[in-house]
Amino acid sequence: MRLPSFDDVLAARARIAPHIVRTPMLRHFLLDARTGGIVLIKPEPLQRTGSFKLRGATNAVLQLSEAERRAGVVTHSSGNHGQATACAAAAAGTHATVFMPSDAPRIKVESTRAWGAEILHYDRAADDREAMARAHAGRTGAVMVPPFDHAHVIAGQGTLALELLEDARAAGLALDALLVCTGGGGLIAGCALAVEGASPGTRLYAVEPEGWDDTARSLASGTRLENPPGGSTLCDSLLSKMPGRITFEVNRARLAGGLAVSDAEVLAAIAFAFTHLKLVVEPGGAVALAALLAGRFDARGKVVGAVISGGNVDAAVFSRALAS
Repeated sequence: MRLPSFDDVLAARARIAPHIVRTPMLRHFLLDARTGGIVLIKPEPLQRTGSFKLRGATNAVLQLSEAERRAGVVTHSSGNHGQATACAAAAAGTHATVFMPSDAPRIKVESTRAWGAEILHYDRAADDREAMARAHAGRTGAVMVPPFDHAHVIAGQGTLALELLEDARAAGLALDALLVCTGGGGLIAGCALAVEGASPGTRLYAVEPEGWDDTARSLASGTRLENPPGGSTLCDSLLSKMPGRITFEVNRARLAGGLAVSDAEVLAAIAFAFTHLKLVVEPGGAVALAALLAGRFDARGKVVGAVISGGNVDAAVFSRALAS
């Protein structure tokens, strides 16, 4: 098991720069007033495909050999990584097959198909999506591009934190803390590597939905723990069963801890982002912002970064958030 490094994140930034959007750093006086700190937002809904996932998928696909590109790629995803892999594959001239849950948000299914991917559905509760994708790879020769537990994917996601740290520094600010939306742990693992190399005084916190706080519990116990069945599925992009092997090895020595937020707090954060930041945010992408707005993290007197990780939200969920 090869662990990625800060140098891998730096290499990923140079590799993927022509293919992604360097999203801006946002501030709003109401966020500072509500939290008592200085809040710096990294808005990945403005990324191509609408989430940070394009960074890692692009970094992985660009490193395929010519023979591997001819064979195509396969992955499993509730939507955002699927879209990203399909987009990266189309740009590289290869084919993507994506295993998606049958209850995935329609916007994510349609967007993934629009990039030319073949979509195969599975039952989120009953099927082993990783086993299905690996079986497909074995039959067809396609290359697996996992959604989070992969060194190239992790390094690509870390480019997000590099950008935020640079923009903060240009504004004369240094991050005391960075709050990151967390499912399988790929994004925060990449951010941890970036912070370790570029801003070692910054403390990182994983933010997860209540009932899906496997990273926080795993950090506390020192070993990977699964989520119990039956939790809310509102934050569909963060519903990994447990932290990845690679992501946990990266994260357990580098993260300061974990936070959990309720569905009501997530919906309130979506509404805040739309009303004040003019961003459309999906539930899983809103959890770090929710932690700040709900006071789950004490930002008083601190400079705090918060990742808004994606904006692929179904209209019905978005309307629910605005009406709550």
